[in-house]
Amino acid sequence: MLQGWLVQVGVVVASVVGLWVGARWLVDAVGRLARRAGLSDLTIGLTVVAVGTSTPELAVSVDAAAKGLGDIAVANVLGSNVYNLAFILGVVAVVRVIPIAESLVRRDGVALLASVVAVGAVLADRVVTRVEGAVLLALFVGYTGALLWTGRGSAAADGADASAETGDRAERVSFRARDAVLLVAGLALVLVSGDRLVVAASALARGAGVSEWVIGGTIVAAGTSTPEFAVSLVALRRGSLGVSVGNVVGSNVFNATGIVGVAALVGPLSVSPSAFATLAWLAGVSAVMVAALWTGRVLSRLEGTLFAGSEVVRWVLGLLG
Repeated sequence: MLQGWLVQVGVVVASVVGLWVGARWLVDAVGRLARRAGLSDLTIGLTVVAVGTSTPELAVSVDAAAKGLGDIAVANVLGSNVYNLAFILGVVAVVRVIPIAESLVRRDGVALLASVVAVGAVLADRVVTRVEGAVLLALFVGYTGALLWTGRGSAAADGADASAETGDRAERVSFRARDAVLLVAGLALVLVSGDRLVVAASALARGAGVSEWVIGGTIVAAGTSTPEFAVSLVALRRGSLGVSVGNVVGSNVFNATGIVGVAALVGPLSVSPSAFATLAWLAGVSAVMVAALWTGRVLSRLEGTLFAGSEVVRWVLGLLG
């Protein structure tokens, strides 16, 4: 039995690595396309990078929906969103105090809160139907279309600093055959790794007597969020604050609307009552985060520490409860 457990843990670890590598290939390839199209740093972070780093969540949730594992499909999304806001932005703020662009607070902060309300509304009866999934997906398409329409060529308005602009010019290259290979290979790696992660996590949950909801909202959620974590830290180191913060906010909007929407189209999602506790935690973290950004237009190291600590508490309570 111990050998089987170790094998499943190994599969989980290998799957997380595969998700991270595959998502980075996707982001690098598609990011070059976006920069060549003249999109600003913040817009790229909110759209292209956000969707790219969320491909693990998409692969895992869609695969779980196809297998009839609604708890893992939805818990992965809600858990990833809490992890993104509390832990990733928290750690990023500890590394460096983050000044926030006004547009991110007023426009995208509202979109973030609206996405939580939307996913909460469709989960009220613990079932997400195909019709509700289509509505969520339409909301995401509308939001992204508006960002792309208004964000083209607005790098200066988003407050990109000189180092970020230098990076933009350095990466403004053509979309080559190598990028096409990276895009396809990255997508394939994400899909395969996502499938293996769902299977292994389900087996671990059953063997340990832990609910699929808890596994999906903690281990799977953190695993599928590794690309967001890596991209945010790398972008911060390069001085690209728009990508670092926009990646997290955009990923959360995409997760709550686009991913739940697509997963529900694959198959109606039924969830356990545990969904409401995670949803309430997500709503609370989202509201406090937006309020903190709105009042101070900066995320301090103290605030970052408190947010990251709250995620550690959520994990402990979930795994022990």
